[in-house]
Amino acid sequence: MLIFILAESSLETIPPELRQYKAIKQQAIKRRKRPGELLLDASRHHYYMRKLEDVEKRGRPDIVHITLLNILGTPLNKEGLLQTYVHTINDKVLYIDPKTRLPKNYNRFVGLMEQLFAKRKVPPRGPPLIKLRTKTLEELLKEINPTITAIFTEKGEPVELIQLMKELSQHEKLAVIVGGFPHGTFKERHLQLADFKVSIDPEPLEAWTVASRIIYAYETAINLPKTRINKLKQTK
Repeated sequence: MLIFILAESSLETIPPELRQYKAIKQQAIKRRKRPGELLLDASRHHYYMRKLEDVEKRGRPDIVHITLLNILGTPLNKEGLLQTYVHTINDKVLYIDPKTRLPKNYNRFVGLMEQLFAKRKVPPRGPPLIKLRTKTLEELLKEINPTITAIFTEKGEPVELIQLMKELSQHEKLAVIVGGFPHGTFKERHLQLADFKVSIDPEPLEAWTVASRIIYAYETAINLPKTRINKLKQTK
C-alpha cells in the first residue's frame, strides 16, 4: 500500500486580514458568497497577498488540482493500492476517497473546494468522497501509522527513484510526502517527521511531476503494469 501525502499545500480560503479589501468583497458579492468563503488564488489576489506570512507558498490551489488529477487516475489508485491525503499550509487535512473523480475544469474544482471548506465534506449529503479535518501533519502520520515514511525535498539525499521504490515497496505501508507549494521548502519540523529525506533530480520539479514519477516507480516495483497487461490479454 502506498500512502501519498501532498503536504503544506497552497489550499486555503481568503484569510481574515484580506477580507476587508473592496475588490475581494466585490468578487464575493458577484459569486454570492462571503469573502471568507472564497478560495485564495494568487492569480486573482496577488496584489493583496504581499504582506501575508509565507506568501511564496500560498494561493496556488491549481497545484492541488493538477496533482490530484494525476494521482487519482493512476492504475495504482484504480487497484485500491493508494491512499491519498492533502495537508494544507494551515493544518487542514483532506481525506480523499479513491473513488473520487475530480472535475477537470479548474473553476469547477475551485467551487468544489469552497464547498468543502464551508461544509467540511463533499457531497454535503450522503457518504462523503472528500472530508476536511483540522489536523497537523504529525497528527495525520500518527493516525495513519505508516511502516516507513519518505519526504521528497531538494534538501534530501540524491537517489535513483526506481531503485528506491524497489527497496521501500517491501514495506507494508509506505508513506511518501511531496510539497504542495510553488516555492520554498518544507518547515523543519515536517522534515523531521520522515525516516528518509530524498531528492530525485538536480532541478526543482513540479509537484504533479514528482507525484506521477513516484507512483509509476512504485507500480513498477510491485509489477503492477505486468499484472494489468496480463489481465487485459485475458479479455482479448
